[in-house]
Amino acid sequence: MTVNYLSGRGRTTDLVSMKGLAPYISIRPFAEFENIVSGFSTRLGGVSEGIYESMNLAFNRGDDAERVKKNYQIIGLSLGIRVSDMVYAHQTHTSNVMRVTREHCGMGIIKERSFSDMDALITDEPGVCLVTGHADCLPLYFVDRKNKAIGLAHAGWRGTAKDIAGNVIREMNVQFGTKPEDLVAFIGPGICRDHYEVGEDVASQFEGRYGEVKTARVLRKLPSDPGEQKYLLNLHLANYYNMTLAGMAMEDIYMSDVCTFCNPQLFFSHRYTMGQRGGMCAFLMLR
Repeated sequence: MTVNYLSGRGRTTDLVSMKGLAPYISIRPFAEFENIVSGFSTRLGGVSEGIYESMNLAFNRGDDAERVKKNYQIIGLSLGIRVSDMVYAHQTHTSNVMRVTREHCGMGIIKERSFSDMDALITDEPGVCLVTGHADCLPLYFVDRKNKAIGLAHAGWRGTAKDIAGNVIREMNVQFGTKPEDLVAFIGPGICRDHYEVGEDVASQFEGRYGEVKTARVLRKLPSDPGEQKYLLNLHLANYYNMTLAGMAMEDIYMSDVCTFCNPQLFFSHRYTMGQRGGMCAFLMLR
């Protein structure tokens, strides 16, 4: 099995710091595309305080909304994206995919959404920035290098079990004529398998899904007391397999090895803080 692991230690996923602005994770597989703007925020460089320190981009965690809006302005300047061009998904752990256009810009950040229950967004309109929120769950980035279209998804265990990655690929085909072989994908920073313990209720959603060998790579059974079987779940690898099952070539899928739980000084992690945290965002836009 070949996996394009991208490291935060200087190989393909780089932490970029811009003087006077906020640092963010730069996605080098997309650097060859002059029409793509992309990034993943950290918890650094913002104005929020306390458990939200400092680049909190989540409105639903109890932070002051004006500070959150200011944080969007700061990270937007770092990325070269106007807040008024951003569309923030409404994430409820679905596998729903929505096509967004210029009319949706600003929704979820500076104006109310006209949609709900959408964990993935797609577009082919330049200047429309897709945004998803994260604090252990994975960002999934998709770039159609032929038809000039993009997709961005939020994938926790529920969305992964419901194949949100495959749904994005299929909906991009319906909306834009995207073929799996035309896509380049990046599975971004999130919680690693070593720190993502789940019970039988979650594990059952993945058991047998990919065949015996691959499922064993996704789910690692832990020594447990009788009746309390626990597993370690590899969300990154599960989404990788979902992308290949949807027709993508292995060499076009890139996977970060940066863990949010392992790096609490750099990222917000829901599990590490037991829910006392802010949130990061993924950003993807066609110029």
